[in-house]
Amino acid sequence: MKILTHDRFLLGNEIRQIIDDSSSEVNFSSSDFWVLVSALKEFITNEGNGELPLEGTIPDMTSLTEYYVSLQKIYQAKAESDCLAMDHRVKSILKRIGRDPESISRAYIKTFCKNTRKLKVCRYRSMEEEFSSPVLSKVQKYFADEDSCYAMNFYVLLRAVDQLAASYNRLPGIFDSEIVEDVPRLKAAAVSVLSDMGLKGASLSEDLVAEVCRFAGAEIHPVAAFIGGVASQDVIKLVTKQFVPLNGTFIFNGIDLKSQVLAL
Repeated sequence: MKILTHDRFLLGNEIRQIIDDSSSEVNFSSSDFWVLVSALKEFITNEGNGELPLEGTIPDMTSLTEYYVSLQKIYQAKAESDCLAMDHRVKSILKRIGRDPESISRAYIKTFCKNTRKLKVCRYRSMEEEFSSPVLSKVQKYFADEDSCYAMNFYVLLRAVDQLAASYNRLPGIFDSEIVEDVPRLKAAAVSVLSDMGLKGASLSEDLVAEVCRFAGAEIHPVAAFIGGVASQDVIKLVTKQFVPLNGTFIFNGIDLKSQVLAL
């Protein structure tokens, strides 16, 4: 006799991290999402037998229509059963934390169940955190990596440009007569930014500094339109809570037509 064993908690790393997150220990002020995650954690341990709720859909396949429809009905029935179990657990959790058991709609629970295999939690550092408490290991990693080093140079220079603009009330290189003076000013500002990031004594290529000064804050229409498109696309992702938004600073190199996201 062959005995088949099943790992009750054979889940993807990302899902495991979400259900093990401290936020899944919910209270009255927890968001609806984390209440659902808490219910999902209970479901996996109990009704799910180590599995996520079934989506209820099956892919196209070679089959007789009647067999396909029968199989589809089985999947849909199981998905509905899983959704009902999740609904009961959500209501139980809401009641336990002192919230209205009907405050999370069945439609939202159903949508959540259909997408449990695609769940993702994005946590961002604010610009203030990024500037005031840099993570040196990440900074060093990006500078050491050939693909991201160039983007890091531009990142530092963009911050240096902001520093210079705050000090002189203008962008470097905007006046032809002051480009020569602006190059060492921008270089000094870049060294200051690098020092703030934990890279004391580091510097950037003078050619790159001079090129940014020559650029003088110009906005090329196609590049501006592209950046606007990237920004608006991410706004839509955040508003609709669909797809995965960028997590970090997006750097676009219009010369080489390359982009990089720096998660600093």
